[in-house]
Amino acid sequence: MGGAATFREAGAEPRSASLPLSHLSIEVGHLYFEDFRDGPERLKAHFAQLAPWITAATDIHRRSITGRSPRLSTCFLIDDYFGPKQPPSEVLPMLLAAAEANGVRIDYVARESACAEADGIELARLVEERIVADPPPGTNGSRPPVGETGWLSNGERSPSEGGGEAMGGLRRWRPPAQNAANRHSIFVDVQLWDEPDRHRRWSCAYLASVWQLLRLGLLRHEGRAVAVPRPWEGAYPGEWGRLPAVMQVNPAAAPFSAYRSLSVLGSRFFATEQAVRTILSQVAIEAGLSEDVVRRGGDEGIVLPLAAVDRLQYVFIG
Repeated sequence: MGGAATFREAGAEPRSASLPLSHLSIEVGHLYFEDFRDGPERLKAHFAQLAPWITAATDIHRRSITGRSPRLSTCFLIDDYFGPKQPPSEVLPMLLAAAEANGVRIDYVARESACAEADGIELARLVEERIVADPPPGTNGSRPPVGETGWLSNGERSPSEGGGEAMGGLRRWRPPAQNAANRHSIFVDVQLWDEPDRHRRWSCAYLASVWQLLRLGLLRHEGRAVAVPRPWEGAYPGEWGRLPAVMQVNPAAAPFSAYRSLSVLGSRFFATEQAVRTILSQVAIEAGLSEDVVRRGGDEGIVLPLAAVDRLQYVFIG
């Protein structure tokens, strides 16, 4: 696992745990619980489709690491947050067997509900506190903040019709506009949560943003690492909440978090990951933490972009 966590201190900031890092974290697909209900053959078909792409991506990144042994870890995120669930005792043996049958190694299995809360820490709230919305040019403060609406965009929305008449005439429609657009706008408006029955329910895109920060090793609580991977001994339980937030399946695995993440996903997740990038481009990483990872990468001959969102890579299939 690359050794125990060490600590650094940056000025007046709380000292932050420095995690062991792989060179690359590879997400080997993502499935909904209804996919698991279709049984082992559905899972085998999933991994059979992804396996060649995972192999190719792994080979490419192995060749990019020179002068040292590449550290690559794989992970799979289980959706235990939305909808009905089958128990781990049914799902995990079926999942791991289907992956192994297609030559796909799974080092870590994580629970999506842990992206909301893990080990008594509300990870989703930690990220919410670090959202710094990118204001459109000419913003006058009339738009409610993201903390009230639960919506985050990459630009300026169309004016609402609620304004009625303006200056004695009908308000003219104006299209939305992307901040820093390249000739033409690609406007994205992301729902981070809703509150049915006054209970906060995080969106899939938002939880996926927390997931990416965990994979990049860029999320802390009072300087401490969160959702630290742990092994599970014995038979799998009947309830997902009894499992670690991130369960280490392979005892010989490289570290869970990594300098970069690569997600090999079905094309149905493209819109979700576009939303993830919109969110993460407006999340302020803890002071000095991202820079520390960049420095550590440089010590290994790896040039990393300063912005965390630019360390995300994808392969979309289908």
